Formats: sequence, C-alpha cells, structure tokens
Amino acid sequence: MYTQPIQHPEGHSHKISRDPGDFLHGERDEFIDLRDLARRIGRGFAQSLGLAMLGLVMGAIAYFATNSGLPVSTSTRVAFAFSGFEKGEYPDHSKFQPDDLRAPAIISEALSRLGLENTEGFQSQIRGALDIEGVIPPEIIKERDRVRATGQVPPTYIPDEYSIVLTLPRSFPLSNQQRGLLLGQIVSLFRENFGHTYADFPSSLGNAFSALHNADFPDYELILNQDLQNITAYLEQRAELSGAAHSQSRTFRSPTTHLSFSDLLEQTRFFTGVRLNDTLSIIYLHGLARDRPAAIEKMDYQLRSLEDELSKASEEETVVQNLLARAQERSHDNYVLDVKSQPSQTRPDSPVLDQGLIDSLIANDSYNFLLHEALSAGLKVKDIQAEKAVLLERHKRLEALPAENDTMTQENLISLVEKSLVGLESAYQELVDNIRKTNEDFSRQQFADAIRLSDAIRTNGTRRSMYISCAAGFLLGLAAGMGLSLLGVYLGSAKPS
Repeated sequence: MYTQPIQHPEGHSHKISRDPGDFLHGERDEFIDLRDLARRIGRGFAQSLGLAMLGLVMGAIAYFATNSGLPVSTSTRVAFAFSGFEKGEYPDHSKFQPDDLRAPAIISEALSRLGLENTEGFQSQIRGALDIEGVIPPEIIKERDRVRATGQVPPTYIPDEYSIVLTLPRSFPLSNQQRGLLLGQIVSLFRENFGHTYADFPSSLGNAFSALHNADFPDYELILNQDLQNITAYLEQRAELSGAAHSQSRTFRSPTTHLSFSDLLEQTRFFTGVRLNDTLSIIYLHGLARDRPAAIEKMDYQLRSLEDELSKASEEETVVQNLLARAQERSHDNYVLDVKSQPSQTRPDSPVLDQGLIDSLIANDSYNFLLHEALSAGLKVKDIQAEKAVLLERHKRLEALPAENDTMTQENLISLVEKSLVGLESAYQELVDNIRKTNEDFSRQQFADAIRLSDAIRTNGTRRSMYISCAAGFLLGLAAGMGLSLLGVYLGSAKPS
C-alpha cells in the first residue's frame, strides 16, 4: 500500500491509501512508450533504409561534382646520407641539386619502365607537377631563430630530407596507383644512378684484355698502361673516401678479401712496376709486332692525329697568351690608377663600393681566369708533345728491321712475350677481381642508406573524402527516414489511425 497525506482547507491533514497498480495506471501518460516508438520505427524501416541509400548516392554525386576539378597530390619523403652531403656535395665533390631527382632522363626512364606514355609533352607535364622541398625540423627552426635574435647570422643549413609531391589534376590520364608507382620509380632510378656513378666499380675499368683480343703487341703497351693509370686514380679516390668515412679506424678493410684500398693501391703499383713492365719492356726494346707494316701504318695515323691536336692546342695557347698580355697592359695602365684616385674624391653620399673598385674587381677576376686558361693550354700542349715524342720513338723501333740472322731471335721473343701475356692476364684478372669485391663491400657499407624513402607513398584527398561524403549522406538519409517514422509519416502509404 502507498499512503499520501491530504491537506484540507482548514489546515487539517490525514493520510489516504492508494494501490500501486492504481498509481502506475494513473500516471502512464506521463512517460514515453518505448514499445510504441519501436513499433513505429520498425514499420518505417523500409523507408528509412531507402532514404539512407538515397542520401548515400546524393553524397557520392555531391563529392564528384565538387571535387572533380581539384588536383590530387601524391607525396613521399626522401632522406640522403652520404659522404659530402653535409657540404651540399656528391662524393666526387660535385654540387648536389635536389632537382636532380626530376632530371629528364629519370622521368623518361620511369615512364618507360611503367609502360606509360613517354612523349616530350607528357614528360614536361610530369616534371612541372613535381615539387621538391627541403624538410626542416622544428628544433632547427627554433635554434636558427634564437641565433638570429642574438644578432648573429645563422649558418647555412642543408636539409638531409626532402618532400617530393606530385600534383596532377584528377582528370589526368593516370590512376592513383600509377601515380604512386611513378613517384616510387623516380626515387628508385635516382638511387640506381647514384649507385652506378659513385658505388659500383666503373665498367670502363678492368677490361683491358677483353679490348686487346687479337690485338698486336704495340697496342698492349698503350692500352694496358692507360687502363692501369685509370685504376690507380680510382683507387686513390676510394682510399681517400674510405679514410674520410672511417676516421676512427683510418681505413676500410673488406671482410671478403681482407684488403684495404691502400693495399690494393700498392698491389696495383707492384703489378705495373714488375709484372707489366717486364713484358712491355721486351715489346718496346725489340720493336716486336706480329704484323709490322700494319703496326707502322697505325702509328703513322696516330702521329697525324697528334699533329692535328698539337696544332689546335698551340693556336688556343697563342690566343689565350695574347688576351693575357692585353689584360696585363690594361690592368697596369687603367684600373690600378683608377682605384688609387678614388679615395681623393670624398662625397658624403658616395657608396661603399664605387665604380672604380667594381671595375678593378672585374679586371682582377678576368685576369685570374685568363691566367688559369693559359696554364691549362700550356700544359695541354706539353702533354701532346710528350705523347708525340714517345710515339715517335716506338715508330723508329718498329721501322728498324731486324737482321736476317736475328729472325729466329724475333720468333723466340714473340713466343716468350705470348707466354708472358698469358700469365700477365691471369694476374691482371686476379687484381681486378680483388678490387671489385673490395669495392662491393665498401659500397654496401657506405652507400646502403645513402638514398632511402623515409615516408610511405600516399595519395591524399581521394578515397577518404569520398567515404566521408557518402557516410554523411547515408546517416542524414537514415535520420530523415527514422524521423518521419516517429512522426507517423510513411511514404507510399496512408497515415495510420
């Protein structure tokens, strides 16, 4: 039983008793009937679903109508880490340029590998759509702002990470997948070119005996000497690079060959000074040749070529020397006097650098340039003259025919040289193999992470935006259908009584 006090007008009160069932039935209208709401929503389920699907379609239509003309960006990040990059240089001290990533040769090769259109116009559109910018960490920006606030000039900062963005219209004839593959292929090709240039052993070296197949003896002297000079220069560069990269241990030693580049450099010099010269000296001193007339004709042609080069180099040297002489006369007569006379002309509004000083600086730069060119031209002439002198000496030895009683001696010398060349080729191949294996180990250690993707390749503003638009339309349609059902409005049927 439930008791409730009753207040009378006279101020007296007494309690009355009510049954709980009577209380519930009497107050039912004051509460929401959930069963009725569920019945209405269930009855309108079909129209709610239909409106939701209609909203989904309308959301998709609105998305394509508003976003069809907008560009689509495909982006990634590339990190660089190789010796010399902190100075803005490649390992060979040439200047690093971020635009090298979108070089025409790389774009063309990337399009060819993916089987895409490879016309000049298409390549130009791709190159114009690529944007490469350095990524500067926030802490670096704060540090530079702090330095600038103190009145100092912050040092030059070279980013080691770059953002690459390919921005093309949505209507461009490339799918989102193709755009991502194209961006990845561009970075991959740049990495391959870097490896071929700075990591791999040059394909032009170590192939001397392949080029000398069926060649005459005088050719061995020319080609082998040139090839070993190039190998020596390459090993000297590698020894310098490995020493700079391994400053703590001062050198790199291959785990495969157990040799350093300094060791290989010593082996190359020993091979040149002992094994090679032992064989080539016999060819040079005795003027050996399998086909003497053909060898003489070949040397005659080389001499004529050297004569032409020498004549051209001499003319260039003469022109540079004349220009240098004129620059010296003009510098003494005009520019020096002009600079000395400028301080006497005192004007309060005169600039710090007056015209006379600027002219003097230009004259000095021109003079230094001409001096460098004159030195280069003179050295070039001397090199050609030295090469010509050596070739003339070999030509004389070939023309000096052996005596009749020395024929057997010539045949014995040729047989001796042929046997010596077999052993020389074996030692040469062993040396080249050691250089290749050592270089592979060094490149694997030094350039493994020289160029790498530091972020995934992603395309923004496509599927996610479409899904959001379709989901919003679906929810709005579903809400509209459920709202009509709760109000008792059912599309396509009469209003329930």
